[in-house]
Amino acid sequence: MSGFAVRAGIPEDAEKIAAAFVETWRDTYPGMLPDRVLVKMSDEAQAFYWSRLLAARRAREFVRVAVNERNALVGFGSAGPSRAQAKNEGEVYTLYVRPDFQNRGAGRKLICALLAGLRERGCYQAMLWVLAANPSRFFYEVMGGKKFLERSERLWGMDVAQIGYRWADLATLFAEGGPCSRR
Repeated sequence: MSGFAVRAGIPEDAEKIAAAFVETWRDTYPGMLPDRVLVKMSDEAQAFYWSRLLAARRAREFVRVAVNERNALVGFGSAGPSRAQAKNEGEVYTLYVRPDFQNRGAGRKLICALLAGLRERGCYQAMLWVLAANPSRFFYEVMGGKKFLERSERLWGMDVAQIGYRWADLATLFAEGGPCSRR
């Protein structure tokens, strides 16, 4: 996992986050989402969204970016209180790693940082949703997540199959030998 550092997102990261988001979607989801969805994704629209989000100090606390040794942004993620309003539960909202840096440790460092942040805020469990057809979904199982629910949600004018993963006890991730323990 060497070669990557994870830090809090700052407003100046908005354009880099947007470019990583669009690149990751276009590389990962062809055939899973309609072409019209992928074509409409733009760096400009995403940069606008992320610049507004990162301008809010409170929201910025929940955004993390992974950078390589040249300080180039290779991935990002965000997490916060569960949208389901479950007590003491957090949710990973986004986790994207640029295609050239997948399977090199950046995603592991990012998700550990996001889950550590949730734990520090008093969450003892966390969850996230991924597209069921996403080939990288097994990454979450390697990171200790357990599949707990499948659903179909209407997105972009089509039904999209999703899988929910849950970490029932965040402390076990950071215990000796856990996926986020410092070895």
